[in-house]
This record gives sequence, structure tokens and C-alpha cells, in this order.
Amino acid sequence: MHTFGNRRDIDGLRALAVIPVVLFHFGFSTFSGGFVGVDVFFVISGFLITSILFREIGAQRFSFVDFWARRARRIIPALSVVMLATLALGWLLLTAKDFSELGRTVRYQSLFISNILFMREDGYFAPASDLKPLLHTWSLAVEEQYYIFFPLLMVLLMRHIRHWRWVLFAVLLISFGLNVAYIERKPDVAFFSLPTRAWELLCGAMLAVLPARKHAVRPWLYQAVGVAGLVAVLVAVFTFDRETLFPGWAALLPVLGATALIWSGGQGSTWAGRLLSLPVFVWIGLLSYSLYLWHWPIYVYANAISVDGIQPWEALGWMLLALGLAWLSWRFVELPFREKQLLGGRKPVLVAGLLAMVVLAVTGSVVRSADGFPQRLTGKALEYAQAREWRAGQMKCMLVTKDKQADKACLLGENQAVPATQLFWGDSHAAALLPAIKQGAAKEGRPVWLYSMSACPPIQGDDPRQKCRDFNEHTMEQVRRLGIKDVVLASNWSLYVYGREDGDRKVLLNEHDDTAQAEARMAAALKARVASIRAAGAQVWLFKEVPLQRKGAVSRLTSLARVGRSAEGLGRPLEEHLARQHFLSHLFDSMSAADPGVHVIDPAPLMCADQVCSIEVNGHSQYKDEDHLSDAGSARLSPLFAPLLMGATGN
Repeated sequence: MHTFGNRRDIDGLRALAVIPVVLFHFGFSTFSGGFVGVDVFFVISGFLITSILFREIGAQRFSFVDFWARRARRIIPALSVVMLATLALGWLLLTAKDFSELGRTVRYQSLFISNILFMREDGYFAPASDLKPLLHTWSLAVEEQYYIFFPLLMVLLMRHIRHWRWVLFAVLLISFGLNVAYIERKPDVAFFSLPTRAWELLCGAMLAVLPARKHAVRPWLYQAVGVAGLVAVLVAVFTFDRETLFPGWAALLPVLGATALIWSGGQGSTWAGRLLSLPVFVWIGLLSYSLYLWHWPIYVYANAISVDGIQPWEALGWMLLALGLAWLSWRFVELPFREKQLLGGRKPVLVAGLLAMVVLAVTGSVVRSADGFPQRLTGKALEYAQAREWRAGQMKCMLVTKDKQADKACLLGENQAVPATQLFWGDSHAAALLPAIKQGAAKEGRPVWLYSMSACPPIQGDDPRQKCRDFNEHTMEQVRRLGIKDVVLASNWSLYVYGREDGDRKVLLNEHDDTAQAEARMAAALKARVASIRAAGAQVWLFKEVPLQRKGAVSRLTSLARVGRSAEGLGRPLEEHLARQHFLSHLFDSMSAADPGVHVIDPAPLMCADQVCSIEVNGHSQYKDEDHLSDAGSARLSPLFAPLLMGATGN
């Protein structure tokens, strides 16, 4: 494969790459594997760039400065415009925390290392990733890192090693092996890192350096290979999904499919090539870079100002906007630079590109260091943003892992002359109840203890962390020593049974448990704790879990307020909450039914009117984040504890 010329089929292949990506991101479930379009882009890029390198190095006229100037001309202008626009919209729509995170991403991407940042955060398919307006730049970072090192490798190999193609192929195999090795142990590394993704670009590179054949390939062969390649890419697009271990072995399907399409199209006219060469696909292919850049920030911000998520008809409108901006970006930004109408020399474009990246890096750093400029928020948007910080003293009453002391217990209530016989015990969800406890204690004129430790459920013996077990046993000793008569156990219970909804299983009591084992483990550990409390002479109040909200939903309050939209109806459907809590609710209710000294408190009836667990009530955010109550949300639950604090139970 020694020529590529004006390959309209490759322009069409770019369309085959970008269309599924856009449809996947905008929630069209038919394109559940649309993310493989990025892998197709990698193959295309590897083929085209290596074709240039191979030709220029072989002709002894390769220049590193020329090469990097071409890359700067191709990548930086449109990227800079999109990053600036993303920052401007972030200033308007995002909370201080999210805008600060955006500033950090801009700084990293200005150095083309945003993939390293995302590798250390939530996974690509995690719900939290829908809040990152520049998440998609990870692939650009991988490519640019590759093209820093790859020309050096090609020059070294072609000039100094006789059988250099075999060395290149060995590097491909090593990269693929790393990808397979990491996919289960460290999936984020496999997904985001250059060493585990380089093989995809190298597949295109190997195609570009194949020796010229003496005999033409038979038409039936390249026709069949073209059809097979197209089918392979489409099968991946329509059958892969978020649960697919990717890249791993699965990535072979779209990568080899794209490789087959490029190879077959280079042998002669093929059915697949003619399909990809249709004018509509070629046109979209020409816009593909700008479309890829624009579509994701538009999705993130459109989602931020929607109450119920982006509906299909809305998605079509937003995608048309992305397409329109892509055309404008291609016509007035990409083309003038690529055709050298602007900054025609190699040195001016390199200097300008470097300056643009420095300006963006400094801007991102300023946003980050200013904590997202919280002072830009006013009115209701400011109130919602402030609700995301605890101000009632919860952190002073909650032990965290780095703390040296055995507890940071708080005695709440103004009248501390009488002995406290009620005690709240749990993880950060118990600490979140502080405003409700304090309000109830003041009303009833009796003090109440609060013992809490972050990420530590109040169960007996089964937590793998020694500090958590020590805290729980210390608290149990305090129940006995203080003569406590009523103990409220509050926790993010489902977290320790099922893990986070984004698939993070690190918080399970035992990460090797299947669902049934995890449920059995929690039931045994909780029953043991309740039994020990009952044996100490106290009654137990099991506080059911506060309804979890979807990732990003609480941040959306601020975004909605910034554009003047109502947040009415924003929240999680009650049926989803009940489904996640089904086992735990049954466990709590059965324990209460078996022992009159065990009671259940359920916040859902108060928090979930009209079948929706609302985030905002009467103009106030009920949540600090997706699962912790805000100060206002906690205070609103105070009536739930009235029977306990009035001393309605006996001993």
C-alpha cells in the first residue's frame, strides 16, 4: 500500500466513524457501540500520517519541523476555538466546582495529556463522564502523544534497521498485548493510555508501509475484504455496548474492519468503497473533525439545561446545531489554516499554535486556581450552588480515614444538662442528618449524640478496613457506657451491597461477592449489630436510605437557574429508588416485624411526592450531591425523628 491519493472512500470512512459516535453520545440506543468510531479514526489517522512519513523519509526529505507544523495546522485552530467556546459556556452554565474541573481539563488538554487526567478519574462510560465537556479530547491527546514519538521511531527504523517492518509489527503486538493485559485489571488504563491504544494507529501504519506487490490482487478478494470490513465495523456499532470489555479483544472487530476497508479501497473500486464515496458521506467526512469536537460539549451543556434529560426530538435539534457549527468551523477555521491562507509558513503556525496552547493553559489554570469563580453566580443559581456545601458543622462531627482520634462525636442540642439517651450512628449519611437532629433536639429540649465515620456502615465485624471496624466497636462501647436507650442506624446501605451505580465496586464489603452473596453478607452483619445493641438494652431505629439522584442531576439545578428554567419535576422516579432498595427494605421490615424493639424510619414518603424524589422543594435544593442531603434537605426531615426524640418508646 504505497499510494493513497484523493481517497473519497476514506473521507466516507470518517463519516462512518463520526456518525455512530455522535448518535451514541446523544443516547440513540440502536447505536449502542457507536464509541468504536474513535477506533476507526485511529486506524485512518495511522494510515494517512504514516503514508506521508514513509514517502518523505524514503525520499530523504523528511523534516520534523514540517511534520509538526502540519499537525499544528490540522489540529490546533479548530480545537482552540472549541475549547474557548466551551469555557465561555461553562462560565455561564456550570457550578463553581464543575467550572473548576473544566479549567483543569483545559490545562491538561493544552499539553495534550487530558487522557492521563481522565484515566485517573471516572471511567469513560460512567455517568459522571457526562458532566465533562471536554472528555472527548482524550482521543486527540492519544494521537498527539503518538505523533510526538512515532516520527522519531520511523526515522530510526527506516534509516538504521534492515527489517524495520518486523520491528514495527512487534511494537504493534506489544501494544495489543498490554491492552489485553490491562482490560480487566485496570480498564481505565486500557481505555485511555497511549501504550494500550497505539496498536490501533499501528494497524493503519502497517497498512501504509506494506511493500508494493508484483501482481495485482484478484477483484473478488478485495471486494470480499471490503464487504467483510464494512460488516465488522457495523456489527461493532450495533452490538457492542457500555458493558463490553473495551478495548481488549473486542476492539479487534472495528479496528480490523477499518483496516480491511482501507486496504480493499486501495486495490481498486469496491462495493463498500462506492458506498462510502457517496457525496453525503464524503461531505460529513470532511466535517468529521469539527463535528467530533463540537458534538460533545453541546451534548453536555444541553443535558445540563434539561429537566428530564435530552429527549430524542431535542437530540436531533442539538445534533443539527453541532453539524452547523462543524461546517462553520471547517469553512472558516480549518480550511484557511490547512490551505495556508492564514499563517502560511511553518514557523509562524508553530509559534501561533504554541502561543494558543499557552494561553489556554494559563486560562485553565486561572479558572482552576480561582475555584471556578463562584462569585459569578447570583440569585437562585448561587443559592443552589451554596447548597452543595455543608455549613451546619457536619464535617466537624464526622471521622475520616486520615483522622487519628477514635471518634469526632458531637453532642447536639442546647439543653445538655440532662443526659443524652439517643444516639445516631453511621457513615456520612448519618452526618448529613445533623441539621434534622439538631432541630429536633432543640425542639424537644434533649441532647442527642451523633457518631459518624465516612464510608463506614454501622454493621458488625464485616468491613475489610480495620479503622472502620475499630470505630464501630468504639461506638458500641459508648452505647453501653453512656446508657443509650435509642440508637438510629443510618447509612448509604446500598453502596456496600451493590456498589456505585456507575459500576465502581471498590466500596463493597467484599468486591468478589456476587449480588446474592453481598446481600447475605450485609444481612448477617446488620443483624449482628442490631442484636448487640438490643443486648445492651437499647432500641434500634433503622433509617432507610435517602433516595439517590442520578449523577449530575444536582449540578443541573444551577445550570437551569442560569438560563431561567424551572427545576420543577427534576428528580429520580420513585420506582427506581424502590427497585434499588427492594432487598434492603424487605430486610429492615422483616427485622422490625420480628422484634418490637426494632423500628424503621423511611424518608421516601416525605421526599418523593407525585412519584418523583425531587431534588428541589419550595425553591431549595434538598441535596448536597447525588446521595447526601443538603442542610435544607436534612432539616426538612426533622419530623421523622419526632417519635424518637419525644421518648415515645419504652425500654
